[in-house]
Amino acid sequence: MTGGHDDRSSPSGSGVSGAFEVLVSRPDIQRARRGLGRLLHSIGEGVAIAFSAIGANKVRSGLTILGVVIGVSTVMAMASIVNGVRSQIVNTLEVVGPTTFRIFRFLSNTPLNPDQLPREVRIRPPVSAAEAEAIARLPQIAYSGIWVQIFETLAYGDTRTRLTVVFGADDRFNDMLGGEIVAGRTFTTSELRSGAPIVVLETGAAERVFGRINPVGKTMRVGGRPFTVIGLFRQADNIFQPPGQQTAAILPFKTVTKYFRYDETNGLIILVKPRPNVTVARAMDLTTVVLRRMRSLRPGDPDTWDMITSDQILSLFDRLTGVFFLVMIVLSSVALMVGGIGVMAIMMVSVTDRTREIGVRKALGATRREILWQFLVEAATLTMVGGAIGVVVGVVAGEVLKRLMGFTSGIPVWSAVVATAVSVGIGLVFGLLPANRAARLDPVEALRHE
Repeated sequence: MTGGHDDRSSPSGSGVSGAFEVLVSRPDIQRARRGLGRLLHSIGEGVAIAFSAIGANKVRSGLTILGVVIGVSTVMAMASIVNGVRSQIVNTLEVVGPTTFRIFRFLSNTPLNPDQLPREVRIRPPVSAAEAEAIARLPQIAYSGIWVQIFETLAYGDTRTRLTVVFGADDRFNDMLGGEIVAGRTFTTSELRSGAPIVVLETGAAERVFGRINPVGKTMRVGGRPFTVIGLFRQADNIFQPPGQQTAAILPFKTVTKYFRYDETNGLIILVKPRPNVTVARAMDLTTVVLRRMRSLRPGDPDTWDMITSDQILSLFDRLTGVFFLVMIVLSSVALMVGGIGVMAIMMVSVTDRTREIGVRKALGATRREILWQFLVEAATLTMVGGAIGVVVGVVAGEVLKRLMGFTSGIPVWSAVVATAVSVGIGLVFGLLPANRAARLDPVEALRHE
């Protein structure tokens, strides 16, 4: 009809607005909104009551959440330390080179007694300088050298150190340790071949032995034998050397084998670094071929050495720290359990003290579910406060320990999230019994309670 108006021809905006109004006015949507509002109100009320209870009973509440604080702070501190140690290991592997791998006579998690070696070790020949030289001749290998580790004292005049780490190596030890020569020089080819009585000192060890005296050119004693100091080097941080066990001196490899007794099983190691365009797997395969040929191994014979890559070192560390962290979690769980029992005790007392209040609320129409929820929120709030304090204490403790140990890394965010979630969960689990008791109270009997 001409000039007539059809509602269906209204603008699209009006249609969307109308549809939205219809949607929000649906009964089920309205019920959901009212339910959400009641839930938020109940949570807010429970939190307010919990803080009121903490303020009214400071000592009791403090002792209740102390167990939660101890447990959460322990988890945070341990997570921080483990993260710091792992970061240091990654940094060390980057300095040495993530592609560098090591060859041992026998790889063991604990040092073996050289005088009582198991048969599976005795049948293996020690790694040798000739094998390192053969590997170094491969065109795919950038570096291959044999090192030996000994523990000896350093002395100059009347000053003497404890047993310290001394390495026998070649003139490229700086490339592998990630350090730098800060005074003097490194070894010459003739000194390496002859096993000259010379030593390059680490700067910290030089300061302990010589004080303010310039050690370059001076004669000192290593293991009671005289050696001439030809240089000083500053070593990069290395997590594999614990405090007090840093590399103190470097001698030529042949010098160590010439003048000192060393452990062929635990002390000898061949370090191999492939060229940049060669994969670790390829380099290890080529190295295996060289070693098997030099040791006259037949196709069916097993390898008589162990090789380990940087990734395997990191994996080994992850397994070791995983066990350590698991132990810490178990110990922390005990503290959290104690805190949870404390929360349950204080909530039971709270239910008893507020019996009349519960009766009034029920008389005014509060349901059992609302009463149950209120006390659960209150218990979760108590433990959440303990968890928050525990996170702060754990972060501070972790930072202090990391500074003392020389670590540099951040706090893992996941540990704070997990710690907070666990603390809230403890409150919900251990608050369930007193909350259920409050919800089951008979309103008539509750109103008669004095």
